[in-house]
Amino acid sequence: QLQLVESGGGLVQPGGSLRLSCVVFRGRLENFPIGWFRQAPGKEREGVACISPSGDLTRYADFVEGRFTIFTDNVKNTVYLEMNNLNPEDTAVYYCAAATGRDKYFTSLRGTAFTSWGQGTRVTVSS
Repeated sequence: QLQLVESGGGLVQPGGSLRLSCVVFRGRLENFPIGWFRQAPGKEREGVACISPSGDLTRYADFVEGRFTIFTDNVKNTVYLEMNNLNPEDTAVYYCAAATGRDKYFTSLRGTAFTSWGQGTRVTVSS
């Protein structure tokens, strides 16, 4: 069974940057689309970004507005979410997730499409 482990969260000032990491265990990254999701206090989970198994297709939520980049390192079996120009509205627990049984060009921001989830890493944007 796949295992995903996130890291890289923390406290950052508005306008700052963070890079989140998601290491995939018991499976090869090239076989799964990986999505990043977030859940803020009192709000529903929402999709942030996704990358296809092929690694050349990405999808972002509208609120990202060019500030975030999702990319992979297949040697390290790791997916990253580079986040720039963070604002307090980006405060949330961020999760990565993998979807099984999808083709190599699949991307989605719907959480129900993903079957394996990490434990989350907390991001707080505050001055």
